[in-house]
Amino acid sequence: MNRLLLKIASVLAFAAMAWIAPAAGENMLERELHASASKGDATAVRDLLAKGASIDARDDSGRTALLLATHGNQIEAARVLIDAGADVNAKDAINDSPYLYAGARGHLEILKMTLAHGADLKSINRYGGTALIPAAERGHVETVRTLIEAGVEVDHVNKLNWTALLEAIVLGDGGPRHVAIVKLLVDAGADVNLADGDGVTPLQNARRHGFTEIEKVLVAAGAR
Repeated sequence: MNRLLLKIASVLAFAAMAWIAPAAGENMLERELHASASKGDATAVRDLLAKGASIDARDDSGRTALLLATHGNQIEAARVLIDAGADVNAKDAINDSPYLYAGARGHLEILKMTLAHGADLKSINRYGGTALIPAAERGHVETVRTLIEAGVEVDHVNKLNWTALLEAIVLGDGGPRHVAIVKLLVDAGADVNLADGDGVTPLQNARRHGFTEIEKVLVAAGAR
């Protein structure tokens, strides 16, 4: 009887190991995929996908390989992942996605790839803002142009009660890049009189900060 029980236990243990082994192998592949994407090793990324690594597997922070590649602006690794079908809208634990992060950080080539592969233009970050708002704040002129041309709503209001135009003024430096962004937003039809949560308009904010070039653009557009 004892021998029979031992034999059964041995068979069950072997079966359990056989079932667990593929899962462990998949986890290792995905860890390697994340590491390779972060480093920008496009060849390794391609090889790991061919071996069966799950393309949209998440790390402990909810980040996919594509989001990790986007963090480092690893263009070729991102290209391999996107061409293989990676989800450009997959969000991590803090509501960043490859599309949103590329827009916010001005990673223009990756942004364009996400736009060509189904980026959700209405997607919002943890502050309730579209990709356009942080791009405007940080002075990414070509990114702002690209997002406007893609059709992102220019007057979207985030949780701070700011639009892209307001953030370009309130959090910008008033220099040439932010002047250019204000012009792009105004030309795209941004409401130059849409005030913040305290009722302060873009023009009033520009005057408070002494941004005379931005003030001129706003006044010419009918700002009050």
